[in-house]
Amino acid sequence: MPTPHDPYVRVRGAREHNLQDVSVDIPRDTLTVFTGVSGSGKSSLAFGTIYAEAQRRYFESVAPYARRLIHQVGAPAVGEVTGLPPAVSLEQRRSSPGARSSVGTVTTLSNFLRMLFSRAGDYPAGAERLDSDAFSPNTAAGACPRCHGLGLVHRTTEQLLVPDPSLSIRDGAIAAWPGAWQGKNLRDVLDALGHDIDRPWGELGAEEREWILFTDEQPVVTVHPVREAGRIQRPYQGTYMSARRYVMHTFADSKSRTLRAKAERFLTSAPCPACGGSRLRPGAMAVTFAGRTIAELAALPLTSLSELLRTAGGSDTARLLTADLLARIETVTELGLGYLSLDRTAPTLSSGELQRLRLATQLRSGLFGVVYVLDEPSAGLHPADTESLLGVLGRLKEAGNSVFVVEHQMDVVRRADWLVDVGPLAGEHGGRVLHSGPPAGLAEVTESATRRFLFDEEPVPVREVRAPSGWLRLSGVERHNVRGVDAAFPLGVFSAVTGVSGSGKSTLVGQVLAGALADRQGGAGENPATERPVPWCASARGLEAVDRLVQVDQRPIGRTPRSNLATYTGLFDVVRKLFADTETARERGYKAGRFSFNVAGGRCATCQGEGFVSVELLFLPSTYAPCPDCHGARYNPETLEVTLRGLDIAQVLDLTVESAAGFFAGTPAAGRSLRTLLDVGLGYLRLGQPATELSGGEAQRIKLATELQRTRRGHTLYLLDEPTTGLHPADVEVLMRQLHGLVDAGGTVVVVEHDMAVVAGADWVIDLGPGGGGRGGRIVAAGTPEEVSRVPQSRTAPYLRAALRRD
Repeated sequence: MPTPHDPYVRVRGAREHNLQDVSVDIPRDTLTVFTGVSGSGKSSLAFGTIYAEAQRRYFESVAPYARRLIHQVGAPAVGEVTGLPPAVSLEQRRSSPGARSSVGTVTTLSNFLRMLFSRAGDYPAGAERLDSDAFSPNTAAGACPRCHGLGLVHRTTEQLLVPDPSLSIRDGAIAAWPGAWQGKNLRDVLDALGHDIDRPWGELGAEEREWILFTDEQPVVTVHPVREAGRIQRPYQGTYMSARRYVMHTFADSKSRTLRAKAERFLTSAPCPACGGSRLRPGAMAVTFAGRTIAELAALPLTSLSELLRTAGGSDTARLLTADLLARIETVTELGLGYLSLDRTAPTLSSGELQRLRLATQLRSGLFGVVYVLDEPSAGLHPADTESLLGVLGRLKEAGNSVFVVEHQMDVVRRADWLVDVGPLAGEHGGRVLHSGPPAGLAEVTESATRRFLFDEEPVPVREVRAPSGWLRLSGVERHNVRGVDAAFPLGVFSAVTGVSGSGKSTLVGQVLAGALADRQGGAGENPATERPVPWCASARGLEAVDRLVQVDQRPIGRTPRSNLATYTGLFDVVRKLFADTETARERGYKAGRFSFNVAGGRCATCQGEGFVSVELLFLPSTYAPCPDCHGARYNPETLEVTLRGLDIAQVLDLTVESAAGFFAGTPAAGRSLRTLLDVGLGYLRLGQPATELSGGEAQRIKLATELQRTRRGHTLYLLDEPTTGLHPADVEVLMRQLHGLVDAGGTVVVVEHDMAVVAGADWVIDLGPGGGGRGGRIVAAGTPEEVSRVPQSRTAPYLRAALRRD
């Protein structure tokens, strides 16, 4: 029976998602880890039940209007939760922050740096003291008026807009113009204005080319379209828009990511000529501290900024503000993020880096008596940085808080005060609490998938290392903190690229190596040279051995509930055809399109087939709530009357991949998609699961499964960035079997990875470092896992040696 001073959070009858009427008691003021295989229900318990209930109680205290909206979103499916303090959630956010968001704004460190310059900066003689807002590029008082505080101006050139001057305008010389009717319209308008659109571009006069591409004029002219057989086209008034104007307008205003990406190809960015890229007005840039402008300090890695501030001295005000700033920087560097600078834009950060930055901010907030619920804070962390993370979590606990962590990293699990293991498997085969208690007690739970990894019960199998069939060699790599590096990647084997956070792994693999191959495949011609200049690299050799590049990242497969697992993999096309072939559908004249929620006809008119409606919360971010008419089914009642073997289209979309594999056992076209999803450990996901509910790791595995369905021709290179993110060690084993299978089938796999079990199972390891930021960017070791584990300069070596279980 709970008491007023009950030291436990007590959950009774939790049924959220796949939880099977779970009841569990979790002590407060502890570091509690929730673990279990992917899809077992641990996040449903920690976030979907405990945090959601704390959030619901908070909203019960706010204005009635907001409370009415929150009730639409719904309370968690749980009988009762007692002993629950206020909660703070730090999740792996999947939405991308804006370009103006930076490390400084996320951590609020920029506010304190601006205050330092405002109150204690060295001003020019006679200059008025500026308010702190004048040092911000995100305010009208501080932003450079030329670039509006962005630091860059976008330009275009004739070479970008017209890549092939031998073509005529009619044949598509102006590559930046849109296709289809709009592009034809612009060509017809030019023709009507008296320009020769059939003459090769290079033969037109310089002034004429300049006007066509760059004029700001928008003349209106009557266009007489060429008559086409069977079509009546009347004259119309057409407005001309130059190629530059079209590109700039599309890039600035288009809501389509695809159109904006296409427009960006025709633009080049350069530092703003007015502010030199500082983003600030001249008055702010005239103020210095320790001999540096605020832009110069914001560009320093946090470790370097900290060293400079410690020796800055100055007035009492300066020393007081500097001491506060140093204390705040220390919490960020303690989490292994000292290589970041304050002006590093948030969209360039990984979700793990963003979560740790917010964690550092919470550490300085001084809150106590709250529950912090964290989603895999070790994501993207090298084992060497995990120790620092544990120290920070310990300090949050010591400050009088409860720290609840959803985690797969066994080093974090071992350090927990309390362990909640959920399972035993995923989806409907999970949703039970197998163990709730100190971690040592899990040794007695035989059905736990976590037990054997936590206690290292099994010996590491010895695997024969594959021999390379060739090499990709990059010379003189220059990108971010990777400077003057020569790198060699073996072909026909499984390679792992490791190193501490910020050491340059993603730069070397995801940008330079991928850029070299994409550049060759995109325009090298039929006989590419074996050694040629490529982006950020002096030369690259061996590229001709790769016929195809597949880059699998963790970006979402869609940004709204309309995108889901079935649509992305192409499985939905098969399902719709099966429904269109049913007797009821044929009698009613329903085609496959009737069963699509992306077109009008069969979908619910209220939610337009999304199954959700967006709920605006005024002072809070908008959220999604189930559609009040179709209750999430997406379709109208008439469409749902058509059934396939007893299930309507909404019920089929609600099947898990595992259940669907049985349901579609006799349909080869569907079976292949489902089999590959099962092979990468995604059997617990529902076919219609919205993209907004998928983690980055799940999105990456869906992309991998989609790739596995394809018939492979020629030599393929697969590049993956931390494919084990969000995966339990048992799921990592399943994924690794698939990746090694790609190598056995003749491909090459290169992964950026921190999981030492994966690295230990690789054929070749490239270790970058030795540190992050300016202290990294060099290849410390390269060789087989055994060889790298013996390199004394490598920070990876001791952890790799432990994974290999060698003395």
